This record gives sequence, C-alpha cells and structure tokens, in this order.
Amino acid sequence: MASILESSHFSNSKRYPALLRYVVETTLNGHSDRIKERTLGVEVFHRSADYDTNSDTVVRYTAGEVRKRLALYYHELEGSSAVQIVLPIGSYIPEFYRTAMPSDEGVPSEAMLTGEMSVTVSPPIASVAAQAVSGNRIPLFFAAGFATLLLVLLGLSFWYRAPKRETALDRFWGPILSERDLPALISTGSVVFSPDRLSGTATADKNNEYPFVSMQMVAAIARLSGLIERRGAEYQVEAAAFSTVTEMRDRPIILVGGYNNPWTLRLLSPLRFSFSTPESTASILDREHPEVRWSRDKSIPYSSADDYAIFGRFRDATTDSPVVFVAGLGRNGTEAAAQFVTSPHYMQILEERVGRDFGNKNIEVILKVTVVEGKTGAPSIQAMYVW
Repeated sequence: MASILESSHFSNSKRYPALLRYVVETTLNGHSDRIKERTLGVEVFHRSADYDTNSDTVVRYTAGEVRKRLALYYHELEGSSAVQIVLPIGSYIPEFYRTAMPSDEGVPSEAMLTGEMSVTVSPPIASVAAQAVSGNRIPLFFAAGFATLLLVLLGLSFWYRAPKRETALDRFWGPILSERDLPALISTGSVVFSPDRLSGTATADKNNEYPFVSMQMVAAIARLSGLIERRGAEYQVEAAAFSTVTEMRDRPIILVGGYNNPWTLRLLSPLRFSFSTPESTASILDREHPEVRWSRDKSIPYSSADDYAIFGRFRDATTDSPVVFVAGLGRNGTEAAAQFVTSPHYMQILEERVGRDFGNKNIEVILKVTVVEGKTGAPSIQAMYVW
C-alpha cells in the first residue's frame, strides 16, 4: 500500500491517505465490522462522537475521492499491480483483488482474495480486438473497424495525457483548487431591503428569513462556480451569515461580497487592504497609509458612481484555509472583481505586474470599476500588495 500512498493521487493530501490506510489496516486486522461512517468520522477525521453525519459529509466525500484516485492509480499501472484494493460503492470496507500476471496460467484475469466469492473481470477491449483479428474470428471489415477504433482511442488518450500549457489563471487558482479534501466553499454575502441606505439594501443576518442577492452577485457566483467546475473540482454555495468556523476549516474558501459578507470583513481585517467598519462611511483602507482610502462619490446617484473592490488570495490563520475573495464596496465592484479573477486576460496582466512565483504569493489588489446606469464597466488596477 505504500506505493499507493506515495503516488501523486494521494501524496498531496492528508485526508485520502488517512482514510485508505485506516480501512485497509482495520480490515486486515479482522475488525471490518468497526468500519462505519460515524467511526471513520471520529477515528480518522477527529469529529466528536455525536457529530451530525447528515450535515458533515467528510467521510462520504473523502471515500468517493479515494475510489476515483484508486481507479486512476491502477489505470496508470496498466495491470502491472499483483494486488488491487477496491473501495466498493456504498461501503467503506475495502476488497482486495489478485490480478493475473503473465505466468498465471489458468487463473481468472482478476479474482478477489478475501471472502469466499471469486470475481472474474473481462479482459480489456484492446486484448479482445487483438485476439479477434489474429484468430480470424470476425469478418475483416469488423477487424478494420476495431483497428480504427483503437487508433482513435489511442489518439484521444495521447491528447488527454499531453501536458497542457499552464496559464496565469491556472497559477492563480492552483493553490486553491489543488486542496480538494473537501469541496470549496463559496461563502456569499446576502442582503435585505433597507430604504434608509444609499444602496437600498442592508446586510442580512441569521434572523432574516428571506435574504436575497443582487443580479451582480449572481453573475459573480456563476463566474466562480463555472471556473471551479471546468477544473474538475467540487464546491458548495452558502450564505455567509450561516457559515461557521467549523464548516470553513481546512477547505478552500471563496468569499463573495464586501459589506454584505461578515466573513469578508472579519478575515480581511488583519490584511493591509481592508474595509472600514460598517458604522463608518463605506470605504477601503490602506493600513500602511491611513490617509489613503477609496470610497464611492455620494454626490452622484448610486447607479452612476464609480465603485471600488478588493480581490486577492491568501491563507487564513483562523481557518487554516486558502482563501480567494472578491469584494466590492457595492455590488458592481464585486461583479468586476469576479470577472477579473476568472479572466485569463486579466490574470496575465496581474502576473506581469506581480512577477516571479505568482502562483505561491499572497496577493491583494484594489480595483476601480466604472458604473454606467447600474451596469458594471471594465475594472482597472489602482493598487496592490504582495507578500
């Protein structure tokens, strides 16, 4: 099992090796009856004995990832592993299969080693095709069809495995989406109507039964969730007012919204660029230059006043999680920041300004956003800080 845990599919994670090692060792020690979801949550992931398995899906999610990674690991070995470990769907108890090697005459291609049941697995399609052609068991035009199909599959396999050119967008999101022990949490701000406020809204809290998000916030969430899906990662969306420290711990966090997101205000407060307190005039502050601040022009109607936003990436000490945030003074700023962090063009511009080791640095950027009749215009960089 050591070779599995040292492979690229498991070595970059803590959760996947921990779960696999536990279920394998427990089974081999004759205690497979102990392998249950709650036991795994307590023994492997250090949850309390009475934790809610319905709301905390760490065991189910991790087991699903272990299944996929085991399949990828054995696929890359192309049958050269004498024994294969399988985590069946719907169970956390592993099964062990003996794979037939070239010297194993008369042995089924793959047989289960534990228990009384023997499972035989059909040979790969390439082997079937080769036997059919060499033995003249099928007409020639079918053989030609097999050959064509194999060439197409080989070509697709080569294309899929060929290294793709990494972009600045990949390097920005790499530290976030490479940590996939749990789905990324998109923690979004929400609001309620407030006629006394310039924006017409106020931040929602747990006491508001029907909070909502603006169209600009919806557009930001759609951009971010679409990028995550395209990179093969998983995510959850939750209103920030209902997010807890426990839910945010040890997982990628994406904060959407500024003053309408209490977690944005909290996690950004120690950074160089942060928001002023909600009780004061809404503005972005520079800790190193207190005399500098960015705020909207109150003498201009809200729908036409230029907006400002902060976006960036850092590792938060409170949750020990990698964080990406897109946060405007208003909703237009948040939409523009989300556009920036999901755009290959804008990310390339940012990388050129940041310089070397772009993918590993903590970054904060201030944006200015033109607003015309409530519509979000193009963003421009006003300031940035890298550490």
